[in-house]
Order: sequence, then C-alpha cells, then structure tokens
Amino acid sequence: MKKIPRFIPLAASLLALATLTACVAPAPIYHTSRYPYQPAQAAPYPYAAQPGAYAEFGHIANIEVLRSQTQGYGTSGGGAVAGGVIGGVVGNQFGRGGGRGAATALGVVGGALLGNAIEAQNNAPRVYESYRVSVQTDNGAYRVFDVPHPGDLRIGERVRIDNGQISRY
Repeated sequence: MKKIPRFIPLAASLLALATLTACVAPAPIYHTSRYPYQPAQAAPYPYAAQPGAYAEFGHIANIEVLRSQTQGYGTSGGGAVAGGVIGGVVGNQFGRGGGRGAATALGVVGGALLGNAIEAQNNAPRVYESYRVSVQTDNGAYRVFDVPHPGDLRIGERVRIDNGQISRY
C-alpha cells in the first residue's frame, strides 16, 4: 500500500478551513421613511436633470442616525458538518495507534464546534447605520438627504446643494 505524503491532507485541510471562513456578511437593508414636511414630487430633484441647473443654499437643520438591521438566519448544521470533517482530517495527522484515533475524535468534535460557531456568527443579525441630513434652504423649503456618513457637516452650518449633492459652503 502506497503511503500518501503528509502535506497533501494538511494542505487540503487548510484549503477547506479557508473556504469555510470566507463567508460574506449579508447586504444591509435600509428602511427609510418620508418626513411629513417633505413634499411629494414626481422626481426627487427635477432641476438636476435640466441643463444649466442652479445651486441652492441653506443650513443644516437636523442630522439623524438611521439604524437598520438585517434579519439573522439560524445555523443549518452545514458549518458543524464541514468543521467536523476538517477537524477529523487535521486530527488524524497527529499521534500513532490509539492516540491517532483520540486525536481524530477530538478534531471532529472541536471542528464541529468551531464550524457551528463560525456559521452562527456569519448568519447573525447585522446592524447598519446611515444618516438623514435635513437642510432648510434659503427660500424656506426643506430638503432631506440620506447619506452613509455625514462627513464634516454639523447642525447649523451653511451648505450648498448642487445637482443633488450637499457640501459645506
């Protein structure tokens, strides 16, 4: 019987472990609502589509933090199974005779626990934050912008709205 070099199962174990930990978090779902003082419009910024659009000026009236959360998913058992298989392969690389069997069993149990924990962490609910910046223009109208981060904008600062983009003035 031909003996397999030790580095092949070890390399396969490391590849499987890297694949298991490369899960991506789910995309955020933002829930936004309309402000009662924001008028309904056919298009949010009709002047932005016109050539020679003008800029508006105003000041920051309010900045709110919007929190949204993705729904979490329970564990399916796939992480525990994959972790157990990987742990068993890695555990089998250690010891001789009865010690090898004990190391394999310990690897299966440890890998299953680790795989289940990784899957639970990747499927947990995620909380995301965005910001709602309210601007009162010089003509008395309100404009509302939902942005991922307000940057250097602060309440009371003078701003310029140009083509739907808000910046300090």
